[in-house]
Amino acid sequence: MANKREFKKYADAVGASVCEEMMEAYHNVKDADKAAIEQAIAKVLGATAAAKSNANVFFDKGHKAFENLKEYSKAKEAFFTQLFTKINNDFAKEIEDAVKQFNAAIPKSVKEEQK
Repeated sequence: MANKREFKKYADAVGASVCEEMMEAYHNVKDADKAAIEQAIAKVLGATAAAKSNANVFFDKGHKAFENLKEYSKAKEAFFTQLFTKINNDFAKEIEDAVKQFNAAIPKSVKEEQK
């Protein structure tokens, strides 16, 4: 991600999109397991909130802790790259788990109709 703001927008957009699809199925698919869909939606919302919250981290060292500004910039960039890679991977895993739970809640007859 380019920066914290972009990452938060990304997490919001993905979470909202997934929740929208799940809510649509919740209200329109006959014989769907509504309790399981509710849990999947809650998992998506929790993953979105956690990703946005975990992105609110600052680099804990100042430029005076390094010999020159170039080393400071490299260390800061490496820190944020590692941080956002981990947050993004955790977010993607939670979304994937929620989608699997959602897919299990949809009846097989509906899945066959949509193929």
